[in-house]
Amino acid sequence: MFGVLPGHDAAGVQWSWAGHPIRSCHDDEVLISKPVAEAVRAGTVTQAFRRWDAPRVKVGGLQLTSAGLIRFEAVSRVRDPDRLTERDAKKAGVKDLATLQRFLAPRERKPSPRGGRGGDTVYRITLSWAGEDPRIALRETLPDDDSLGDIAARLGRLDARPTGPWTREILEWIRDNPRVVSKELAALRGVELLPMKVDIRKLKSLGLTISHDVGYELSPRGTAYLAWLERGDD
Repeated sequence: MFGVLPGHDAAGVQWSWAGHPIRSCHDDEVLISKPVAEAVRAGTVTQAFRRWDAPRVKVGGLQLTSAGLIRFEAVSRVRDPDRLTERDAKKAGVKDLATLQRFLAPRERKPSPRGGRGGDTVYRITLSWAGEDPRIALRETLPDDDSLGDIAARLGRLDARPTGPWTREILEWIRDNPRVVSKELAALRGVELLPMKVDIRKLKSLGLTISHDVGYELSPRGTAYLAWLERGDD
């Protein structure tokens, strides 16, 4: 939807970079599509518009997208959306003002299962590209003994849920089935596809996996971690 941010609820902060918390590109609160993210990186899109009841991003906050980190430089209320211009539409990556106005038109929306709904106020969010995805460097970094222990502790916390441990099982399947469509893993495990993808993104946030258009593969960091686990089994 180009520079118009669709309405959903918030997801949690997953990691930080240079001391700043980073939201995931999958956070429902501010979903930034791949075309928009690439245009922000190129400098051709510098703003987005969103209907909220109140601002849901913080100035200076970072969001991780398919094109790297995007920073929220400013958030301001649009007091009269009817006075937006063709230039506003262009800076938001929307083809024309009519399309922008259609996106921003108030509409009756029922709350989603997670509570998302449209707001009464239009906000302008100023965007800038802030750097590469920090996970890219992380996944190429081979862990030392301290890092291996830290990964194990983090995954142990993820495993401590009522349904039982799952992280090693998924990592081993990805290692043995690189770039295989994820629905096969979901069918094998007897779980729903979308929640399982959320789980895999948690592994990706630790630099353990790499996502492809179809399927996944282990990163060098993930491969080293599994090898360390297997040495411990001997």
